[in-house]
Amino acid sequence: MFITALKEAIFIGIPALLLFGPVTGLILNGYEIIVDWQRPILLTLVVMVGRFLVSLGSSTEKGKHILESFSRKRSANVSVSTTQTTLPPLAIAGILCVAALLPFFLGNYWLNVLILALIYVLLGLGLNIVVGLAGLLDLGFVAFYAVGAYGFALGHEYLGLGFWTAIPFGAGLAACFGAVLGFPVLRMHGDYLAIVTLGFGEIIRLVLNNWMSFTGGPNGVSAPLPTFFGMEFTSRAKQGGVPYHEVLGPIIGIDYSRSARYIFVYLILLIVVSLMVIFVVRLKNMPIGRAWEALREDEIACRSLGINHVTVKLSAFSMGAMVGGIGGVFFAASQGFVNPTSFTFFESALILAIVVLGGLGSTIGVITAAVLLTILPELLRDFSDYRVLIFGLAMVMMMVWRPRGLLKIRRPAFKLGRSA
Repeated sequence: MFITALKEAIFIGIPALLLFGPVTGLILNGYEIIVDWQRPILLTLVVMVGRFLVSLGSSTEKGKHILESFSRKRSANVSVSTTQTTLPPLAIAGILCVAALLPFFLGNYWLNVLILALIYVLLGLGLNIVVGLAGLLDLGFVAFYAVGAYGFALGHEYLGLGFWTAIPFGAGLAACFGAVLGFPVLRMHGDYLAIVTLGFGEIIRLVLNNWMSFTGGPNGVSAPLPTFFGMEFTSRAKQGGVPYHEVLGPIIGIDYSRSARYIFVYLILLIVVSLMVIFVVRLKNMPIGRAWEALREDEIACRSLGINHVTVKLSAFSMGAMVGGIGGVFFAASQGFVNPTSFTFFESALILAIVVLGGLGSTIGVITAAVLLTILPELLRDFSDYRVLIFGLAMVMMMVWRPRGLLKIRRPAFKLGRSA
């Protein structure tokens, strides 16, 4: 067993060295390429030692049992439960209370991270409708994110829209773009659908980047700060309102704080995310949600049962785009500025990774994955050179051992009574 494990470690170490060598061993310093073999050799040794230990452990009974628990066959199953699978109300209330009190104990940096995490939760919920429930692979979801953000910024510049009116405006505009995308791809599936949606996302980005007279091009466009009943969260009024500390100061004795703006955006975003979670869960249990899942499982059988696949697909694209547009509005409100560099293909890939890692169709899984994929990179800033590598390895391990995501799909089952 020792010799076999050693051979397997050597065989796996050769391709690992070929992979890590050019990726981590060649460092670009200006116009000069520096060769550093220390990192690729170290990573290769880690892979070889790991493979050696796995090979030795798999030869024992306990090791075989552990490997079997992570096998693809077991993890790919769909859970069927006759009991309630949602969190109890007290647990939900406790989570919401902790989330609402959290920004008052954090600095501006981590507050911005939490805002970004909630925005990615919204984006994950929107893409989960398209990919997780309807089974339509969308690689250009960032386009609807951009439409919502630019809808707020340009709506304020040309139409005089404020933050509160921009939320329904951005949602409706993104839903219209989702319906426009849905029409050309009604007969497409799989890779072809992915390529078309990827092209749609790039078209939106290029239009925003090149239409200088309307969108500002690469220079971007500024977005107004959110207000609340005419109160502005700045030291001096800039939009014709009144600074919040001049209104609330005499009443409750608070002074101006720069973090008040971020706390306000966070709390409003938390409320919107909670409402969207309820909205998506209700949609999933409604007939339209059942139709989405039927379309995902087998479109031919779905159409043979009389379900209009055109309406179902267009509704999935529109609903998902609407949620993504709302996320874009909050992104513009929190940043105060938007430009095309914020809406690249990497964002679409990250949102898709959130849906896949969380579990296709799982609302709780998507929320968990969005929070983890937003906060963990910030915690790993000391390992910034290896963050993308760690992310890629995590994706590979998830696809091998947990292809259904962190949380499996739980389908309800009903027991018939004795009279039946």
